[in-house]
Amino acid sequence: MSTFFWTVPPENVKNLSKHAILDLVRFTPGGITRTELAKQMGLTRAAITTIINDLETAKLVKDCDEASNSRHKPVVLEIDHSHGYVIGIDIGATHVEIILANLAATVIRDVEFPIDIEQKPSLVLEQVDEGLQKLLAESNLSIKDIQAVGVGVPGPVVRNAGLVSAPPIMPGWDGFPIRDTLEKKWGCPVSLNNDADLGVLGEWAYGAGRGERNLIYVKVGHGIGSGILLDGQLYHGTTGSAGEIGHITIDENGPLCTCGNKGCLEAIAGGMAICRKAREKVIQGHRTELVGKVSQGKLGIQDILSSARRGDLFSQQLISEAGVHLGTALAGLVNLFNPSMIIVGGGMAQMGDLLLEPIRKAIQQRSLLVASQAVRVNAALLGRRSSAMGGVVQANSRVLHQFADKL
Repeated sequence: MSTFFWTVPPENVKNLSKHAILDLVRFTPGGITRTELAKQMGLTRAAITTIINDLETAKLVKDCDEASNSRHKPVVLEIDHSHGYVIGIDIGATHVEIILANLAATVIRDVEFPIDIEQKPSLVLEQVDEGLQKLLAESNLSIKDIQAVGVGVPGPVVRNAGLVSAPPIMPGWDGFPIRDTLEKKWGCPVSLNNDADLGVLGEWAYGAGRGERNLIYVKVGHGIGSGILLDGQLYHGTTGSAGEIGHITIDENGPLCTCGNKGCLEAIAGGMAICRKAREKVIQGHRTELVGKVSQGKLGIQDILSSARRGDLFSQQLISEAGVHLGTALAGLVNLFNPSMIIVGGGMAQMGDLLLEPIRKAIQQRSLLVASQAVRVNAALLGRRSSAMGGVVQANSRVLHQFADKL
């Protein structure tokens, strides 16, 4: 049992059980029965029944429809989604993913569209708002139907203040009141988190990391970041900048990074770095189908990924080299945190084993044997939705536990 999603206020300690039950109902794969709840909680069946009755009366949980209609399946509980909807948003360097979901985290509709994070914060957030309003209109809803929103951004987040601090790939965003601006615009609670932190949360709750207590999620796209789950708890660090693996030094004499240092992982293996390396090698005369894109000045990371999938050896080599560098950095995290699983997400994760195998080999070669034997490296099950689904989880947690506090 984890209080990962809900911090117990001192005045509500006696009500801890209802909050713990809510999370067990939400996150137990395949659902959970009243009998299983009693065992896990160490409570009598009568005590569990009393709490469940209160939660059912408040329309927070209900019997699963499928189990209730079967004589052969035990009746499991599920979240009652009748209280409304939530939104999860992943604001990346080059795109935005927005998910509309109910309180049971069922995706109703989603949309993805391009943005440029280097534009003014007010302009980017206006584009996010336009995309959200369009999504709601297509679902015959309005912003008034939304109970809460969880937002992820690609930079170090000061969570209490709802802003980012000195974000390397978000020029002009330092200190901008992201959360307050969106709450004023939408009129509902908004939580702001680092996108990789939401990625590890989404994959833990509904993806490849279900049931894992020590988990690392690495988002590899325009930049590189990681979210860290230790003993069932998100690790943010003192200032909220934990997990910035993209700024681990790989080569002290390497290329200049957006953070101002040289040889960072992001400057060597991130999407921008791979494109830069591709352009340099094409100018040097390397043969590849990317020559046309480079000559037109239109080369992007998606062009390289598409070319690699079509069998272009040059593009495949670029991806494989990036995997080696990623694995080298991740070997350090394996030694430090001893995770049971590393999940690779973001745009580059779509390359599958072309990226993952070099990562696995580098981890095996460079981390301690006892740690490397215990860790698995998998692609994100939720794909590009990982961070936005993490936003859904955070928004739902806020709504459900606030309702429970009122019982």
